[in-house]
Amino acid sequence: MKKITQDAGKKQLGEFAPDFAHFNDDVLFGEAWNNQDIDLKTRCIITVVALMSSGITDSSLTYHLQNAKANGVSQKEIAAIITHCGFYVGWPKAWAVFRLAKEVWNEQSSGETLKDIYQNSIIFPIGKPNDAFKQYFIGQSYLEAVSNQQVGIFNVTFEPSCRNNWHIHHAKHGGGQILVCIGGEGYYQEAGKDAIKLKPGDCVNIPAGIKHWHGATKDSWFSHLAIEVPGEETSNEWLEPVSDEEYNKLK
Repeated sequence: MKKITQDAGKKQLGEFAPDFAHFNDDVLFGEAWNNQDIDLKTRCIITVVALMSSGITDSSLTYHLQNAKANGVSQKEIAAIITHCGFYVGWPKAWAVFRLAKEVWNEQSSGETLKDIYQNSIIFPIGKPNDAFKQYFIGQSYLEAVSNQQVGIFNVTFEPSCRNNWHIHHAKHGGGQILVCIGGEGYYQEAGKDAIKLKPGDCVNIPAGIKHWHGATKDSWFSHLAIEVPGEETSNEWLEPVSDEEYNKLK
């Protein structure tokens, strides 16, 4: 059974209401959502029904509708669930929930691929398969130049589980790289340190001479802008791959 994790409480209320953050992240999602007496799909349906019954139609319901879809609830099933509940909890509530559900389930139209769906979620183009550097990646990556003048900026996109090899940006002076995360979830790790999870809006500064790697999580596409920091006598040194054993330990 897939383990459910959550850190929204700590991020949004960790300082203001630490007890509430703990109950939300560690008890509700850490324990209740991971109880195996009910399968995850059923638990998602129950949660949607409970929120609908309470008249909750904000981002929290959208999150749980997305969670239900991700855990196997089909468009026909969610339509039947909302219709059935509408008789018991109110027709206006059903209309309100249908507006959200339609957006969630209509993300993928006929013939649309997972790549297409992900592309629609970010503002920069994914680009073409990164074939020129494929020997330095595990899995499929894509590359699109955003700027080739003054400072090089490239959108690098990783399919789920894709990551680049350990590598080092060398420079006599200056150099290095800046990563600005623009979509999905990924990892960044420096040699001798724990990997950190990256989400849109995160920025990583990588000085020259630091051995590191970056890539997508197991369950998500991931994109970052790679910004080349100007320097003297710059070069890249590609090293060994990130092994499955190393990668599969990450959470």
